[in-house]
Amino acid sequence: MNEAVTLERAAAARVAATPIGTVPVTLTINGDQRELTIEPWVTLLDLLRDTLDLTGSKKGCDHGQCGACTVLVDGNRINACLKLAVTLDGSSITTIEGLADGADLHPLQQAFIDHDAFQCGYCTPGQICSGVALIKEGRATTREEVREQMSGNICRCGAYTNIADAVLDVLGKGDAR
Repeated sequence: MNEAVTLERAAAARVAATPIGTVPVTLTINGDQRELTIEPWVTLLDLLRDTLDLTGSKKGCDHGQCGACTVLVDGNRINACLKLAVTLDGSSITTIEGLADGADLHPLQQAFIDHDAFQCGYCTPGQICSGVALIKEGRATTREEVREQMSGNICRCGAYTNIADAVLDVLGKGDAR
C-alpha cells in the first residue's frame, strides 16, 4: 500500500475518533504534556478546574477583573477565565500546583507564608502566579511599582501590604526561579 494512502487513513481515523464539536489540543501543563479533546468554547480556567481537577486557580468574577484565576502561559500571566483553551494549542501552562518543586516551595510561595501574605487564601494562587511573572518581567523594583503591577489581582481581605512585602522579599533576593 502506498504511504500517502496510509497517512490519509491515519488522519481519517483521528478525525473519526474525535467527537463532533470538539477540537484536539496539546498543552504542557505543569511540565506534563497532555493530549486533550475539548469543546471550542471551554475556557482555560474551566479546563483546568473541571476537566483536569487542578482547582488551585479560582473562579472569582469570571470576567477577568479580579485576578483569582491568574496562571502562567509560556511564562506570561493571564486571566484563565478569559482565554479559550483551544487558542493555546502547543502552549506551556503553569498553575499554582506547578510552581513548587516537589516538597520545595517556590520562593514566592515561601515568602507568602513568611510574610503572612494571605488571609482567606482565595486570591492567593492568582496573586502568587502574578507575582512570579512580575518578578521575571523585571519592571518593578519599588513597593509602588509592585502594587501597580499587581493591581489586577484583588484581595478582598486587604492583605496588600503583606503581599507586596513577599514580592519585594523575593525581588531583593533575586530568586524567582
